[in-house]
Amino acid sequence: MSPSRPHARPPPECTRLTRTGNRAVHRAANRLDADDRFPPPHPARPTSPFTPVPQPEPRMTSPTDHPQDLVLTRLIDAPAATLYRCWTDTALLQQWFVPRPWTIARAEIDLRPGGGSLIVMRDPDGQEYPNAGVYLEVVPERKLVFTDAYTAGWVPTDKPFMTAIVTFEAVGDGGRQTRYTAIARHWTEAARQQHEAMGFHSGWGTCADQLAELAATL
Repeated sequence: MSPSRPHARPPPECTRLTRTGNRAVHRAANRLDADDRFPPPHPARPTSPFTPVPQPEPRMTSPTDHPQDLVLTRLIDAPAATLYRCWTDTALLQQWFVPRPWTIARAEIDLRPGGGSLIVMRDPDGQEYPNAGVYLEVVPERKLVFTDAYTAGWVPTDKPFMTAIVTFEAVGDGGRQTRYTAIARHWTEAARQQHEAMGFHSGWGTCADQLAELAATL
């Protein structure tokens, strides 16, 4: 699936309260009543695991957080929505997803987390290379994450190679430009080196150029 890779305890059992236990419960209730009459000066901090606690905003992972990444970043003169469409509309995807003169013979996308994807690349001699994978995260017009570690139905593949993280960040006046970032995150350092030697930078770079050209016509 990549441009350059032809890729809930069960609750504890209830126990009966003994008479002593019942008296303890009543004492606790009386203390609770007193607490209600004389509330603490500051609200108590929630301790129950079922009490909602505000969580910080999720942070988008920086490419430099993972040494086994290969990263491509471009500033493209097109809205994020347009680039996202080029990634998710199969008719458009087939026009830019591999460096020419390679082509995409077939593209099938089930755009949802857990949905499968099949991209069949074709070289100039007509030989085809199917690339199957599954989507892990789909944030419309912002982010796509997919991997070749699984196929549809969460079926593991024999030899996972990478996970791709593609982000579309609107920038500029009115969001007319997009900071486009494509990350290939590898399982091992050897896989990262292999992908780089296969031509990640030139291959994904050429595809980004083709993506920008297509987006300019939409």
